[in-house]
Amino acid sequence: MFPMQQLVHAFEPWQSAYSNSKVLPTVVTAAHLTALLFGGGFAVTSDRAMLRALRAGPVERERQLGVIHSAHRTVLVALAVMLVSGLLMATADVKTFLTTPAFYVKLGFVALLVVNGAALTVTETRLRRVATTAVPADTRLWDRLRLTCRCSILLWGATLVAGVTLANVA
Repeated sequence: MFPMQQLVHAFEPWQSAYSNSKVLPTVVTAAHLTALLFGGGFAVTSDRAMLRALRAGPVERERQLGVIHSAHRTVLVALAVMLVSGLLMATADVKTFLTTPAFYVKLGFVALLVVNGAALTVTETRLRRVATTAVPADTRLWDRLRLTCRCSILLWGATLVAGVTLANVA
C-alpha cells in the first residue's frame, strides 16, 4: 500500500468518529482556537510590553523580564494544546491536510514560533541572570530580545492567517 493510503487507513476510525459527530469537531476546534487566543494573547501582550520597556529605563526593563518569564508557562501550555488539537484535526482528514500546501506553511510558522520562543527564553534568562549581578548586560542581548519580541508578534499573526487560510482551502 502507498504510504498515504496507509495513513488514511490507520486514521479511518478517528476520521469516521470525527466526521459523524457534531461534538468532537466543536470541542477540538474550540480547544485549538482557545489555545491560540490565550497563548498568542499572552505572548503578544508581553512582547509589546517588553518593546515599550526597552525604550524605558533599566528598572522597567528588568521588571518586564519577570513578566515575560511568568507568561512562558501559559504560552507553552497553549502551544501544547494547539499541537494536540491540530493533530486531531489533521488526522481527521489526513489526505486533505497532507496534500494542502497551506498545511505545511502553517506548520512552518508554528515551528518558527517554537524556535523563536526558545531564543526569547534563552535571551530573557541570560538577561535576568545578569540583572542579579553588578555587571551591566551586553547591549546585544537587549537587541536580541527586541528582535525575538518583534518576530513573536509577527509569527503569532502569521500563524493565525495561515490557519484561517488552511480552514478555507482544505
